[in-house]
Amino acid sequence: MRIDLHTHSRVSDGTEDPAEVVRAAVGAGLDVVALTDHDTTAGWTDAAAAARDLGLGFVPGMEISCRTSEGISVHVLSYLQDPAHPGLLAEISKARDARLTRAERMVELLAEDFPITWEDVHAHVGHGATVGRPHIADALVAAGVVADRTEAFAHILTSHSRYYVTHYAPDPVLVVEMVRQAGGVPVFAHPVASARGRVVGEEVFHQMVDAGLAGVEADHRDNPPEGRTWLRRFAIEHGLFVTGSSDYHGAGKPNRLGENVTAAEVLYRILDEGTGTEAFLPGHTTAG
Repeated sequence: MRIDLHTHSRVSDGTEDPAEVVRAAVGAGLDVVALTDHDTTAGWTDAAAAARDLGLGFVPGMEISCRTSEGISVHVLSYLQDPAHPGLLAEISKARDARLTRAERMVELLAEDFPITWEDVHAHVGHGATVGRPHIADALVAAGVVADRTEAFAHILTSHSRYYVTHYAPDPVLVVEMVRQAGGVPVFAHPVASARGRVVGEEVFHQMVDAGLAGVEADHRDNPPEGRTWLRRFAIEHGLFVTGSSDYHGAGKPNRLGENVTAAEVLYRILDEGTGTEAFLPGHTTAG
């Protein structure tokens, strides 16, 4: 099977509706896809319905934005968690509210130097999505300030920019614990993607393992080759599984569906461990 366990729709910062992501996955020759929008499960219903109609395997997921006490950004992928679990939902809601306030302030700062308004940014936000830097980047592209999202993030929206504003994000160790409590399967997303910014040291990996981390996303375009090798060795030493994924965002990033894939035996391990909600595989139904 060709399995891609990391994609985004317009419900967060992708450019396609959830059903369009599923159709694109079929077009890319995938057998199974996971929808992992940032800090929301709002796209699950539409994506699952499209997957059933098209005979594509579907794994409900989410990518949770975290931050360590040192201020380092960490992303945790969660699969098959209960979307209504009160503890996890409270943390996600708190982070989403903080990102909205942060986005408003960033737009205020940007408007001092560029032809951009809150309304311009909001025009690029999908229904139910929280405004984030990718949407601000899209508004800057539309205004002719930059050529694409990549240029926006490289210069204007970088964390070193004067326009950057921090926001609340939960600690990754706490998130791993809460994902497990919600019946989900936590995976460390693009853990050594140093081109994105600072990455955590090995101590944080160990803390996340102790909290219940299940796997690491080793095969991701932003992980350098030497980092992938280290992740595989770490996974073997600590009984973790390894995933490979695209981190597809539609036209929002150059990442292509299926450019990295996950082994079938890893998918079945996720299905065995996840108890919070159902996945769908043609000919099979699983509640974890």
